[in-house]
Amino acid sequence: MKRYLIYLIPALLTMSCESKLDLTPVTNLTNATYYKTAEDAKAALGACYAAIGNLDPFADLVTTDDAIPFLTGAADRPQLWRYEITTANSFIAQYAGSFRGINRSNIVIDRLPGITMDEGLKTRYIAEARFLRALHYFNLVRWYGGVPIVTSETASLEGLEVEKASVQDVYKLIIDDLTAAENVLPVTYPATDVGRATKGAAMGMLAYVYITMAGTDRQSPHWAQAAAKLKQVIDSGVYDLHANFADAFALSARGGKENVFEVQYLTDVRGHGHGRGYGVRGALIYPSGGSGIARPTQSLFDLYPAGDARKPVTFLTSYTYNGTTTELSVTNPDFTKAVAFQKLWDKTAKTSGGEGTSIPVLRYSDLLLLYAEALNEVNNGPTAEAYAALNKVRTRAKLTALAGLTYQTFKEAVWLERRLELTFENKRRFDLLRTGRLLDAVKAETSFNRNPKIQPFHVLFPFPQSDTDANPKLKQNEGY
Repeated sequence: MKRYLIYLIPALLTMSCESKLDLTPVTNLTNATYYKTAEDAKAALGACYAAIGNLDPFADLVTTDDAIPFLTGAADRPQLWRYEITTANSFIAQYAGSFRGINRSNIVIDRLPGITMDEGLKTRYIAEARFLRALHYFNLVRWYGGVPIVTSETASLEGLEVEKASVQDVYKLIIDDLTAAENVLPVTYPATDVGRATKGAAMGMLAYVYITMAGTDRQSPHWAQAAAKLKQVIDSGVYDLHANFADAFALSARGGKENVFEVQYLTDVRGHGHGRGYGVRGALIYPSGGSGIARPTQSLFDLYPAGDARKPVTFLTSYTYNGTTTELSVTNPDFTKAVAFQKLWDKTAKTSGGEGTSIPVLRYSDLLLLYAEALNEVNNGPTAEAYAALNKVRTRAKLTALAGLTYQTFKEAVWLERRLELTFENKRRFDLLRTGRLLDAVKAETSFNRNPKIQPFHVLFPFPQSDTDANPKLKQNEGY
């Protein structure tokens, strides 16, 4: 932990977010000269946004039943997939990056009160930082369980050995931060600031937290809390679905009506590589060729009903290059012939890792499905509002509306819809965890000789060995 948190001193706040959150690069900064002006405050907050930029879905895909990793090369990939997880596996090492982001938020929260600037803008910046801190902690608590709670700036090596807090205390901090953010953040922003956290994003995230806390407890009061928050978001009239599923991921959708909160990129300027990285291995339709690091399972691919408009948007099943068409398969072991994920592929990108499509954190369809699920729990069965929320997502996908379901069949219908709607958006593992289905889902997916060694303790990832070495008070999770 020392090794990572030392990087978080103010001199590192030279990072910038692209697009509407662009910052002027800052050089030659010290503690004594920084955090003096409104521009310093803006730069510090921009560094907070930059810290959420790497939302790779790999761990979500291959630790569930959605994907198979490339089985040669880096050993970490198949080991994670088979649940032969060690504390050295690079794909479970989200801990340090999250705490870098948390410290950047803490810097804003601690330092901005001392800056002479517009008080309204200062209050909003702090609320944005609290939203982002809550997002980091929400990810951490779902990956690792209890983690250290650090709410003040770390500017030296002093006091870095912090014990884990309880899961309950981590959730209390998350709820406090999101509630504070909700009470301050604006409903919308002018075009120059689109992409920042909004009131709707805070409410939607808070609802997602409540539903996660409710878990499998039908009597939990968190279901009603989630439903109330989601109703506020829906009734606000700010968000809606695009008419076509594909439009939700188009370059033109950046900051659009369906993206409640997203990570924005700019093609060939500050991009991501998820289209190429998860594209057909070696295919030259991508800059530098596709990497094919993970392919969809047949069980996921075959789950989409006939006519589901999401399937051709989510998966690439053939491609043509230099006049030759290559058909792709979900069963062929050759990764150069494997069906690929293409949902976030920016086909206009000319550089490797230069794709400008947004990476969704919360989409409106996600919240509609959470609302349907919450209402079903609160009312011990689906209501008209619950059907309306679920069917709005289904009909956009060109599927028929559902009716006449029981409490259990409606719940299962929502779970299925979430899997089909939110594939490749870092939601599958978290959904399986909160509904108590992870072990069964993984054990059922045995294609390509997976033979998963999953055990009950695998509902949590291990803390990376480097972090437990650096912080002796960070007790390793059970089983590792």
